[in-house]
Amino acid sequence: MVKECVVLIPTYNEKENIEKIIRKVFSLPIDFHILIIEDNSPDGTAAIVKSIQKDFTDRLFILERKGKLGLGTAYIAGFDWALKNGYDYIFEMDADFSHNPDDLLHLYEACHDQGADLAIGSRYISGVNVVNWPMGRVIMSYYASAYVRWVTRMKIRDTTAGFKCYRKKVLETIDLKKIRFKGYAFQIEMKFTAWKYGFKIVEVPIIFTDRKLGSSKMSGGIFSEAVLGVLKMKFSSFFKKYERPKE
Repeated sequence: MVKECVVLIPTYNEKENIEKIIRKVFSLPIDFHILIIEDNSPDGTAAIVKSIQKDFTDRLFILERKGKLGLGTAYIAGFDWALKNGYDYIFEMDADFSHNPDDLLHLYEACHDQGADLAIGSRYISGVNVVNWPMGRVIMSYYASAYVRWVTRMKIRDTTAGFKCYRKKVLETIDLKKIRFKGYAFQIEMKFTAWKYGFKIVEVPIIFTDRKLGSSKMSGGIFSEAVLGVLKMKFSSFFKKYERPKE
């Protein structure tokens, strides 16, 4: 069994979307595998995934956790699983179709064919490509990325993006146990750390469409974590060494 690409999808109460997103990813012309990181959804999301596994026994996997432990810890658990299972390209994607699964192909191409170490599905690299968000949320997201660029000096336009492809060497290099953010600021910290290590990062333009089914997991605490946390992250980086192992 070839195990090149795995898509990590964290879930909490995604019964309306989960089967559709799984079957859509498996319809793509690349042999993607999927790991669902399931946080004990009371709506039966895990049961739906398990019912589909019989159709995709070698491609669909589930990692069940005890409850909502944070987006960052979900992805780190998924990264650990993917590295232990020998995948070369590890993707992050939401379950709610806000990320178009077809764009997985473009992220893969950026890494596999064009030499990127981290490919980011970017809402802001070619204007503002967001559909069905209230204007206030668009403005907040756009200027949050601008704030992160100002603090960190990264050139990345969409610093909070959660649609990505990593080459495994990036995740092998980053000490995942030392990633401190648990919420959406986790996405900023991972990009910043990869950038500090000197990995090649590219942004691939996407159109982000707000979910049509299910409820958003966003909260006010997400933004306070990012505002103060980014300052702390930048300050602490002055006291760290970012040396990549020789290849």
